[in-house]
Amino acid sequence: MAKPGRLGIGIVGAGKVGAVLGAALRGAEHAIIGVSAVSDASRERAETLLPGVPVLEVQDIVERAELVLLAVPDDALGPLVEGLAKLGAWQPGQLVAHTSGRFGVGILHPVRAAGAVPLALHPAMTFTGMSLDLTRLLDCTFGVTADAAMLPIAQALVVEMGAEPVAIAEADRTLYHAALAHGSNHLVTLVAQASQLLREVGVEAPERMLGPLLRATLENALASGESALTGPVARGDVGTVAAHAGSLREHDGGAGGDILEAYLAMARATARRAGRRGLLKPDQLDGITQALEGPDHDGPQP
Repeated sequence: MAKPGRLGIGIVGAGKVGAVLGAALRGAEHAIIGVSAVSDASRERAETLLPGVPVLEVQDIVERAELVLLAVPDDALGPLVEGLAKLGAWQPGQLVAHTSGRFGVGILHPVRAAGAVPLALHPAMTFTGMSLDLTRLLDCTFGVTADAAMLPIAQALVVEMGAEPVAIAEADRTLYHAALAHGSNHLVTLVAQASQLLREVGVEAPERMLGPLLRATLENALASGESALTGPVARGDVGTVAAHAGSLREHDGGAGGDILEAYLAMARATARRAGRRGLLKPDQLDGITQALEGPDHDGPQP
């Protein structure tokens, strides 16, 4: 016998996120009535994570589902919702949730106008689109946005997937998403840049060298915040910072320049934050700033 309150759910977008969340909701004994999948990769993903679920056209899914989960790229979300509204697909009382981090429920205004209920459910997690993501959900937080009366529904859906809901105000969604993208996406870039430099100096397996260091750094930062900061900038070691910047200027002269640019930007930000926390004296902060400007810098420009 089905549990009370089980829903017929349609998944629009069998990407890495949609297929995994569909599988999680199915695991909570909701019925997945259909999934849309256009590419070969998305069809294969649907077959793997949602076996037996029919692949349907988007409009058919919307017409049949009690809850529609829109797992599409940010830029595609608005036009998709508007297009379905013009077709008269949205139904009064229907639940419509999207997985975009950037948007709250405002992007779903055509859904609201049709009498359906808009929800925003964004998992703060990077996905592979494979079954191991279901385990990761158990340690995952979702940023949820909904009208006050509907927030418990959004929260309950997240809890059923094994994750933790955290309410995010509509006006704060973009800043919330920027925080996650800055922390996660730019971490990948930093690791790639550090790995490149190590390979170029002869380290055959940079991941083995970086792995223990970065894992310890991340754990310390999450546990202690900026109190975990170490290194030449935090120590006010002007000579070392100047040497780093000089070496990277020479290196990036023929390599595109992105590593130097990232190092200078992050070192400046680190120095300013260390200065505000009292880790650097004013003269140390000035010294670090000058070291980062480089030998050809003539002082502040008007």
